[in-house]
Amino acid sequence: MSLQQEIQKRRTFGIISHPDAGKTTLTEKLLLFGGLSKKLVR
Repeated sequence: MSLQQEIQKRRTFGIISHPDAGKTTLTEKLLLFGGLSKKLVR
């Protein structure tokens, strides 16, 4: 199965880490590069 097909099967992801590790920044960039967000929040 191709990578694109594997990605299309996934619907829910969890991002877990200790405080101040950059979870929100990572989430915002994933949404931006995935085309689900138009801008980064500062």
